[in-house]
Amino acid sequence: MKPRSFTHLCLLFLAFASISVLLPMTGSAAQQTQTAVINGADVITGSAIEGGLIIARTTPGSRVEIDGTAVPVSGTGLFLVGFHHQSDTPQTIRITSGDGGRHSTVVTPVQRDYDIQRIDGLEPKMVTPPEDVIKRIKSDSKAVREARTRIAPLGDFVDGFDWPVRGRISGVFGSQRILNGKPRAPHYGIDIAAPKGTAVLAPASGRVTLVMDLYYSGWTILMAHGLGLNSSFLHLDQVAVSTGETVQRGTLLGWVGSSGRSTGPHLDWRLDWQGRRLDAALIAGPMPQ
Repeated sequence: MKPRSFTHLCLLFLAFASISVLLPMTGSAAQQTQTAVINGADVITGSAIEGGLIIARTTPGSRVEIDGTAVPVSGTGLFLVGFHHQSDTPQTIRITSGDGGRHSTVVTPVQRDYDIQRIDGLEPKMVTPPEDVIKRIKSDSKAVREARTRIAPLGDFVDGFDWPVRGRISGVFGSQRILNGKPRAPHYGIDIAAPKGTAVLAPASGRVTLVMDLYYSGWTILMAHGLGLNSSFLHLDQVAVSTGETVQRGTLLGWVGSSGRSTGPHLDWRLDWQGRRLDAALIAGPMPQ
């Protein structure tokens, strides 16, 4: 894919802010702004685009499958469909209602172009870790994976996500990271540069599933919002919550810092669903001025 400037990416976010669902089609993203439906469900918000999240409601008691795998459905029929970075493969959404009715919809997420971001000045051990910390990194990864699978009651994210902190966007979703000249994995978060000590607030209600000082991401908080949707808050200076707490929208989670692999104070905010990395900035919409 060709790199896209941050300005172009912002325009793409705005272009898709009010789209419901996109059916498979070809052509440029700007030409693909068609509204559609998921058969057997009402789309509340979201669009079929890489990093996007659809929130929909079907008949209570229905079973929803994506490519043959069942996804969580609330008692009121709410369910989610998320689209991973670089996910251009058609996906089949099947809904089976309690009375045996069957509905099927095939969607193909719109592909996006991603930026390339070069970050220099990192400590060498944070780019190529020494052997004596590999065990810790593996343990960190296991703890995060387990936290992302923990079940939590349905929160209020259906009403939208607030920005947990306001500041300058210094890193965007999906960008290829070149760290100290070495290519590394894409960035799955949105980086918000803000002064050290700036309050970080819960963007929606949820349950805290992990509070831990991780090698790469420093002081990190994971929160489950329900239906398999999680938020992550990385590089914090200090934390104000504990694992297991249920917090409301606007609750103080911690303070902006530069812990872990970081070159300056900022918050790295991430969303994930069923193992799919989502674009928090696309889902939350433009940052308020």
